[in-house]
Amino acid sequence: MATIQETTPDELTELASRLRLAIVRTARRLRQQAGTDLSAALTAALSTVERRGPLTPSELADIERVKRPTATRIVARLAEQGLVARTPDPHDRRSSLVSITSSGRSLLRRLRGRKNAYLARRMRELDSADVATLERAAEVLERMVEGERR
Repeated sequence: MATIQETTPDELTELASRLRLAIVRTARRLRQQAGTDLSAALTAALSTVERRGPLTPSELADIERVKRPTATRIVARLAEQGLVARTPDPHDRRSSLVSITSSGRSLLRRLRGRKNAYLARRMRELDSADVATLERAAEVLERMVEGERR
């Protein structure tokens, strides 16, 4: 494999295109395996509330990189389904704090279990070298995403 210095911009663009398509297709398959009507945006927001909550809709909007009105609509939809609860923000009476409910936690646990089982089944079909490559790719992708958040 060529080093980054030996890789042309066109080759990097082609690789980026292939990688993007593989990620998009994998994400689509994982959503299909989840077996829920919850959209990707709602699932992502619910996961953020689980991981980082309680938080305000403005904080959720910042983390999810959406506009405040979009986050407000997402929170309303999640609350309608009993997946999050809103309580008054003790520091700002004009706002609320959003927390995940036990139903929300159960749903995420079930969705993650289905998705993980699907990937594990597919990975069992691979040889050990391919599994090691995927392990390394996961590390690289995690590092890329974390670097973007800084």
